[in-house]
Amino acid sequence: MKGSIVVLGVSGSGKTTIGKLLAQKLNLSFFDADDFHPPSNISKMAQGVPLNDQDRQPWLLLLSQKLAGWHREGGAVLACSALKEEYRKLLGKNSPVQWIYLEIDEAHVAERFRKRTDHFMPASLVRSQFDALEPPEYGIRVDASQPPDLIIRDILNNLRSSEPSHSD
Repeated sequence: MKGSIVVLGVSGSGKTTIGKLLAQKLNLSFFDADDFHPPSNISKMAQGVPLNDQDRQPWLLLLSQKLAGWHREGGAVLACSALKEEYRKLLGKNSPVQWIYLEIDEAHVAERFRKRTDHFMPASLVRSQFDALEPPEYGIRVDASQPPDLIIRDILNNLRSSEPSHSD
């Protein structure tokens, strides 16, 4: 596998859980895109206000630079919502990326949010994530309602037969 991996999907789809497990299996570093948000974005989301494209632009450009650096160092796994195609194009513009899309329905996400206590984004923003979601037509798609071990198995089986790409 060459390049970095971006695990994408709506909040509550399991990006962080799956990203950490995948990074461990592949002996790569793991990063969560949420950790790179400026304080103004975190504050806005914590107040229940969805981010707009202008809010996301500097964050996505920073992540694109980070992905290029991680690629030069042998790759990494990044958990990032990357809901829109334009976001994925920005993320993948500086280096090859293997995209993994965690498909899940709103009912499963709502159930996960009821059990979640440690995230800055309120459940009220889940609908906005599904409204903004433009599922990719490329990359690896997995059913994120499965247990994590089965998701990882599916991803690893697919990684063996695919190559990273730019999102264009």
